Amino acid sequence: MGWRIGVDIGGTFTDVAVLDEASGRAGIAKVSTTPSDFGAAVIEGTRTAMDEYRIAPDSVTLLSHATTIVTNALLESKGANVALVATRGFRDLLEIRRSARADLYDLFQDAPAVLVPRRQRLEVTERIDAQGAVVTPLDDTEIDALVGALRGLDGVQAVAVCLMFSFLNDVHEQRVGQRLRAALPGLPVFLSSEILPEIREFERTSTTAVCAYVGPVLTSYLERLEAALGELDLPALHVMGSNGGVLDVAGALRMPAAAVESGPAAGVIAAQRLGDQLGRANLISFDMGGTTAKASLIENGRIETTSEYEVGGQGNVGRWLHGTGHPIRVPVIDLAEVSAGGGSIAWLDPGGALRVGPASAGAEPGPACYAQGGDRPTVTDANVVLGLLSRTHLLGGRLPIDAAAAEGAVRAHVADPLGQGVMDAAAGIVSVVNHGMAEALRIVSVERGHDAREFSLVAFGGAGPVHAAALAEELDIPEVIVPPIPGGFSALGLVATDLRRDWSHTFYSPLDSLDLGALNRRLEELEGEAEAMLRGTGVPEADRAIERAADCRYTKQAYELTVPLASGTVTRETLDALAREFHGQHLRTYGHENPSEPVQLVNVRVTATGRMPRVEFHADAAGAGVRAGAGAGATGGAGAGAAPAGESATEMREVWFGERVSCPVIGRHDLASGPPGGPDGGRSGPFIVEEMDCTVVVPPGWRARLDERGFILMTRSG
Repeated sequence: MGWRIGVDIGGTFTDVAVLDEASGRAGIAKVSTTPSDFGAAVIEGTRTAMDEYRIAPDSVTLLSHATTIVTNALLESKGANVALVATRGFRDLLEIRRSARADLYDLFQDAPAVLVPRRQRLEVTERIDAQGAVVTPLDDTEIDALVGALRGLDGVQAVAVCLMFSFLNDVHEQRVGQRLRAALPGLPVFLSSEILPEIREFERTSTTAVCAYVGPVLTSYLERLEAALGELDLPALHVMGSNGGVLDVAGALRMPAAAVESGPAAGVIAAQRLGDQLGRANLISFDMGGTTAKASLIENGRIETTSEYEVGGQGNVGRWLHGTGHPIRVPVIDLAEVSAGGGSIAWLDPGGALRVGPASAGAEPGPACYAQGGDRPTVTDANVVLGLLSRTHLLGGRLPIDAAAAEGAVRAHVADPLGQGVMDAAAGIVSVVNHGMAEALRIVSVERGHDAREFSLVAFGGAGPVHAAALAEELDIPEVIVPPIPGGFSALGLVATDLRRDWSHTFYSPLDSLDLGALNRRLEELEGEAEAMLRGTGVPEADRAIERAADCRYTKQAYELTVPLASGTVTRETLDALAREFHGQHLRTYGHENPSEPVQLVNVRVTATGRMPRVEFHADAAGAGVRAGAGAGATGGAGAGAAPAGESATEMREVWFGERVSCPVIGRHDLASGPPGGPDGGRSGPFIVEEMDCTVVVPPGWRARLDERGFILMTRSG
């Protein structure tokens, strides 16, 4: 038993969560993010947390990190200089793409820039057919010319190799990879047969190219970070994966694309753990930080993952707008993400319409109210002007607030150009950003066929609870849950998650004529890799799990559904059960099924999980904290260093809710003793709850109460 540490880099702040496995004591430390060197904030935050909570280096059992390095490299086009090796005649796969477009009727829509310039897309003579047989042998003499060509390219930092049908037979691709690695030892070589041995040439090529594009950037960052953390005598670093589990650095570097949604995934995992604890099976996770807002759906306690994901495009990042980004075929928690955060800048377009984002003030210089050089109005500035945030300080007094600077920025850039009062302009900024975030919530709920009224909204992130009630009202969501330490909730997900890694391989065959021996051998190979990974984690054998799944479809369908596959030797009975499960899932997903139609297996998947002890979130009477344990009987609390409770219950503040309203400002613990405001004993709004890391706004027409665990539960009054 020891301490777990999780570090989450945000656009404005870096959060460090700590958890004592023995006593359950936990808490959070926050430092400013350093965009010029993200690793510096990780080191500073880790040192701060260890000092504040008196953590000895040799007592740390898990050190996990959520990084934005991969996403930023793609969004900002700051990845490595990459070369691509393809089968002769197929070097333009990345440029031809598919016909999918985000807007069907926009004839001027541009696809994202190709990651590999055409002059650096090289070819080699070889061909393997759709059955995996060699049609044209690899011309070994061309590999020497390939090496010379790569040496002649200026500044190439990584090579992606993607040959036709290498997922069925990788003999040619492996030979090319071996020769390149031997001749160019300092150059990373990514093979599609190692990255994604799955059908679909464009997606396989794109995923491999993305790994090569971000791999050197991620390698440089993690190597420097590991060296710095090693000086603190901390254990090996783990990285949060897009699938909701952490993996070791070596695993992350083998598949850099697996870290593309590293940070947002941690928050969804924390929300799922919260739902388990509260008995809420249906949740919408809403995380609003400094630069972005993320939403994800948890149904029946299960997080949705997808392999249809695009990154690096405009607007939303995810599976929702095909054709806007670079496809990556790796398991990713299903998220909708919009450029809307506390630091998002408000501006007027040429037509005079008010816009918010996607540009952000970030950590440097930050919002105008931070008085650190920023002079553009942000969402945070608007909230300060409206009184939704304190006009004097945030972070329990650690961050002074200049309300006059916020008001000046809103007036100069929005109010005066529009001929409005500063309050109306600030309210307009908040309305615009709320609309964008409500769209993300609709994407993961209503647009997926779910009734938002059947879900609770879990609001976290530094800005999430400020806007949560307004968003819930717009979507008619009946309940908002604000967890302990909401400003660092994603970091808490890093210490609450499991170790996890995924493998997949195409096995293309109709179920009724499938070769059982070949399938069982393929599954044994994948499970052997999974077992080796789990043995290396040090997780007790009783806490290890290996699960199977299969991608299936009806014959002649273009896309698949992933369904569970039973463990053990696959028999005809196993395949019959798999077909029945597929028919049922097809009915649930699309509203119809056809049991008489043959089912085709496309890919098999294996997931290895090393289960960590469960975490129980809890806020005690002193303010906010979490505790760990098997159930409600666990002991412990926030302990030393927990977040301050907030302001005195006697403080009053003028807040704009369409008109000026005098609101009490209280701490989380004051809710328990507040005046009754409804049948559940809650306190009727409007009022403000302030904590060190977050502000919770309870507007008119809402009430809030504190449950026995210290969660804030908000519901509509009428």
